[in-house]
Amino acid sequence: MTKINTFLNLKDFYEVVFHNQKVELSNEIIKGVEESFEFLKCFSENKVIYGVNTGFGPMAQYRIKETDRVQLQYNLIRSHASGIGNPLSDVFVKSTVLARLHTLSLGCSGVHPSVIQLMKELINRDITPLIFEHGGVGASGDLVQLAHLALVLIGEGEVFYKGERKPTRDVFKAENLHPINVEIREGLALMNGTSVMTGIGIVNAFRSRQLLDWMLKASCAINEIVNAYDDHLSEGLNSVKKHDGQQEVALRMRNYLTDSKRIRKREEHLYNGKNDEEVFKDKVQEYYSLRCVPQILGPVLDTLQNAEKVLENEINSANDNPIVDVKNKQVYHGGNFHGDYVALEMDKLKIVVTKLTMLAERQLNYLMNSKLNEILPPFVNLGVLGFNFGMQGVQFTATSTTAENQTLSNPMYIHSIPNNNDNQDVVSMGTNAAVMTAKVIENAFEVLSIELITIVQAIDALGNKEEYSTATIKMFEDLRTLIPVFKEDMAMYPYIQKVKTHLMKF
Repeated sequence: MTKINTFLNLKDFYEVVFHNQKVELSNEIIKGVEESFEFLKCFSENKVIYGVNTGFGPMAQYRIKETDRVQLQYNLIRSHASGIGNPLSDVFVKSTVLARLHTLSLGCSGVHPSVIQLMKELINRDITPLIFEHGGVGASGDLVQLAHLALVLIGEGEVFYKGERKPTRDVFKAENLHPINVEIREGLALMNGTSVMTGIGIVNAFRSRQLLDWMLKASCAINEIVNAYDDHLSEGLNSVKKHDGQQEVALRMRNYLTDSKRIRKREEHLYNGKNDEEVFKDKVQEYYSLRCVPQILGPVLDTLQNAEKVLENEINSANDNPIVDVKNKQVYHGGNFHGDYVALEMDKLKIVVTKLTMLAERQLNYLMNSKLNEILPPFVNLGVLGFNFGMQGVQFTATSTTAENQTLSNPMYIHSIPNNNDNQDVVSMGTNAAVMTAKVIENAFEVLSIELITIVQAIDALGNKEEYSTATIKMFEDLRTLIPVFKEDMAMYPYIQKVKTHLMKF
């Protein structure tokens, strides 16, 4: 059970989203939300407060009658539930609901406690609101997507439940749940925030961690395959480049390779004074895709860690408008719903994941091209050359998918388009950025799956599996339970999917 307190770290967040940990609201949280609700109820009686007794956006200049205030919130929710495209995956939605639950739990939004109670039940009972990927500009929050969440909370719209898409009212009836009753500003409070882009972003960060770990293993294995020298991974070399990510990547690779018999010491070969050839048989240095891994993946790690910091800050922030300050008896109007922080991190993350994809594709090409590696048959073909095709077919898929990532990595952060009668004149496009980053990450898993299949094939081609590091042997054996040794030609797509599923396991 994960208890929701005033601070939620990413580790606890992951336990709920990926490992189906149930959530519980602490007494402190419930008390704070109640106090915020009661304060706003009293404070708003004789004051003009946006979204309580005014219209929304450019219509904020219009006072709303006392008798219409509650209906105003329902109108807002229903009118903005206008998303389209593919439904967001259940893991993205669960992450979104948890992110929204937590920001509303901070006691800065003036919502009734029933709101967070019902959101808790959605998480604990695996009820997934139908939320579409298209609709948000990430400025006045993820208005459209969060409207679909709010629609479910008022008992309308649709949800995914036990593998089926059903009307919310039917599922609530089956689970004996009751919709919230809007009291003051529950509609605006639910919709006015960054929780969709943040929820997707947190899943993206988790996936990127998985990707990076597999890419490190692949890079170690390919260095072993070619009997690379170890000095490009050494502490001596990497410590003089003052970047934490590079040093950490090199350290992890050294740890992976600590018991490898295939990684060579330069001093035992090129530094032993016995080499007098005019043209050296052994490569003095490997290609960049093999020896520059710390310098290439170091920025990936640094960028990922910064994104995680920003995302953790965001889920622990009040990203609403207006902000209710019970302690100082004040309500502040501003723009905490603006998604630029998350948008920028998603753009940066998809750029570095694309670079990781490009590294995987180049390593794959190195294995495929016998003129480059000089030790493997063309396309790592273990069948009859000319008659069989080896890994030739899968390379096309890897190249195509890498190219798609390169195009998708153009930033959304700078693609502001004014809308809402120019009230939202500078927007973040953070939700689009997060969705596109998710696509880039999934593509990267596909390319990496193809590379790892080819690495396993290359290890079989060379034999002497026992010479490899424990980490590489474990990876090899795990993958060999999923894929055969490819000698005869066969349809490859089922095996690529199997490996992709394996790589993406929680």
